[in-house]
Amino acid sequence: MTANSIPAHRVETAVAGADILGETPLWCDRSRKLWWIDIDGRLHQSFDPATGAHHASSYDGQFLGSQALTADGSHLLAQDLRLSRRSSDGVPPGHFCEVENGPDNRLNDGRVDARGRLWIGTMDNQLHRPNGALYRVTGDGQVTRIFGDVIVTNGVAFAPDNRTLYFTDTRQYRTWAFDFDLDHGVIGNRRLFADYSASGERPDGACVDVDGGLWTAFFSGGRIARYRPDGQIDTVIPLPVTNPTCLCFGGDDLKTLYVTTARKFLDPQRLSIEPEAGHLLAIHGVAQGLPEHRFSISGIVDRSSTHARMRS
Repeated sequence: MTANSIPAHRVETAVAGADILGETPLWCDRSRKLWWIDIDGRLHQSFDPATGAHHASSYDGQFLGSQALTADGSHLLAQDLRLSRRSSDGVPPGHFCEVENGPDNRLNDGRVDARGRLWIGTMDNQLHRPNGALYRVTGDGQVTRIFGDVIVTNGVAFAPDNRTLYFTDTRQYRTWAFDFDLDHGVIGNRRLFADYSASGERPDGACVDVDGGLWTAFFSGGRIARYRPDGQIDTVIPLPVTNPTCLCFGGDDLKTLYVTTARKFLDPQRLSIEPEAGHLLAIHGVAQGLPEHRFSISGIVDRSSTHARMRS
């Protein structure tokens, strides 16, 4: 099957930023804002498409690895190897739990499942050692190691029917699919979904649409692509940047695809011809997404919509 290609002119700049390593965009249906981070800049940012307002808050630590929405309206932030809870602008985040300690690692990509549990992984700061692992974190702060031998955790996503978990290791150049047991919070039947080990292409962050398509950003690849559930690519969108990092659907109708990007690893000459590097990009009408699940802290349940989550 030949993949569709979306013209580059349909890609717009939502926020003309300068993210060193923009990542983990999430649409919040309560604030009606797009939230994302700059990992190396340690920034937690928001964008209001109704007003165009862009706000950024800076945090301590070496890295701000990822984020999650929570049932009580706060944000869960991955700071180095710990998870912190940010309740509001201007208030220092409070410690939630330590996920890992010891190796030269940091937290990276993660996603909340439909029972309010966070699945989040670590990565090697040197980008070549399999020091990382995937973890499951529950609302009472319990951390469970799921598997190891990970170089760079990315692309954590759940199929719409909650029966499949996707996981990418960017520096092993592969994406896997697992059978997912939502009720018990376990995975099994690991199988290869996409393999770029021969070409060295780097699949990065991912999200799913209502039809079960897996959208993936290719770091250093200048494009995003949609996989059908059978693993075949049916849509490719070239981007005006070398380093797209992650993506999500947002807007009130969840039909705007937001893409975070990075200036990291680009030399001054490349940056001079790639002014959109580090911007938050938007693509309208290519598909429709799903609301993000919210992390359930200490039994708090999100009952704000028909997508309410139960504490496991």
